[in-house]
Amino acid sequence: MGPISPKGAIAHISKLLVLSYIIDWIFIIGVALIGYGFYKQDPNQRPFSLTDPDISFPFTEHETVSTATLVLVSVLAPAVIIILGAALLIPGTAAVGGPTVSRSQLLRRKFWEWNAGWMGLALALAGAWMATQGLKTLMGKPRPDLLARCNPDVKKIAEYAVGGLGERLAGAPVLVDWKICREQGYNLRVDGFSSFPSGHSSLSFAGLGYLTLWLAAKLSVGFPYLPQFPVEGDDYSDERTSVRTRGAAPPVLLMILAFFPTAVAFFIASSRWFNFRHHGFDIICGAIIGIFFAYIGMRMYHLPIQRGAGWAWGPRGSRRAFVRGIGFPSSLGTDSWTYSRKEKDAQFFNGSGHTEPVHDVENIPMQEQPDEATADERV
Repeated sequence: MGPISPKGAIAHISKLLVLSYIIDWIFIIGVALIGYGFYKQDPNQRPFSLTDPDISFPFTEHETVSTATLVLVSVLAPAVIIILGAALLIPGTAAVGGPTVSRSQLLRRKFWEWNAGWMGLALALAGAWMATQGLKTLMGKPRPDLLARCNPDVKKIAEYAVGGLGERLAGAPVLVDWKICREQGYNLRVDGFSSFPSGHSSLSFAGLGYLTLWLAAKLSVGFPYLPQFPVEGDDYSDERTSVRTRGAAPPVLLMILAFFPTAVAFFIASSRWFNFRHHGFDIICGAIIGIFFAYIGMRMYHLPIQRGAGWAWGPRGSRRAFVRGIGFPSSLGTDSWTYSRKEKDAQFFNGSGHTEPVHDVENIPMQEQPDEATADERV
């Protein structure tokens, strides 16, 4: 193969590929809008008993974590941290490859890491939001403070009774319709029957749980592991210690930084319990929804934490921008703009009559390789 220029060694950014990711963003926003549509609907109002202690808690006027605070902490803060992390944590020109790694290549990598980080976050939040609001509308479960919101007219129990044996059997409950309440505004009609699942819990674990996974990937916070296939000389004897040097625990400070967002999510979710906004089951289910979508968002766009060295998956190839097709093992093709050609195929003249390999940003090693001469001597 003849020599090519450094510019030619990097695949052209296809307009079709860019369009495919714009459409991805449109669909993610569409998922969030579906959730907003559920949010605007009145939920089913489940009948309740005026003697039910589980819905007899007082109404807390000032929530510990308001909706505005939830959005700031669980949506905006992770978005800002991701864009700063993409700008600061991606290797600079001093990384392996040195000055042969062009500034434009590094900027492309930073931009892609930013885009992948935001797409994963948006997917996690949009999915959790849609699932939460859809379930709230379908379930119509009363909040723990429903009776405080309701202010029922106890003289009309017989008129609004819809079930139960209270009128025929002493001590049995009577289930009444929500229209027995004197207060029938939004605070009761919609918000009062939106207990399951907890939106604060699901969104906080979706956004902050995703941020924990993202930070763990970028800061290399993970359990030490051994290669899948044994290497010659690997054993657990005192005489040969090469196995012990194949991994090490990350610094505790980095673990704290990575898991701090999850601790904040636990606090937000717990506040819904002591503010009497949700039952325990609602909070737990909300957390499960958030964790599920956080994991989906992370794994769709990022390599496994232990083996990915913090990188996001590369963009799709332009020929597979919309459909991978049968028989192709991956959506990543040689026409992807971050695809790295082999050094023997990507060369350019250095001006002295000789050729040198083009160092694409993808050629930066994901992890250091141990010095073979001294690997067995390390303790």
